[in-house]
Amino acid sequence: MKKKDQDTSLFNTYIATNKDFEVDKIKTTNVNILLNRVRLDKKRTLKKRIVFSIILAALVSSLAIYFII
Repeated sequence: MKKKDQDTSLFNTYIATNKDFEVDKIKTTNVNILLNRVRLDKKRTLKKRIVFSIILAALVSSLAIYFII
């Protein structure tokens, strides 16, 4: 029969060792990944602006044609 204290003490030591490993890890970010993300964001915004401009131009021209006819 196991005691409840033994289970919790093993669990607590496991958590303590995991915390030590997390502290030892140094978080670094790759600059190339960040630059690629910025480039992709610029491409997305450019595509959105182009699509919006085309839709706006089509709307204005269709209204102009409607009112002329």
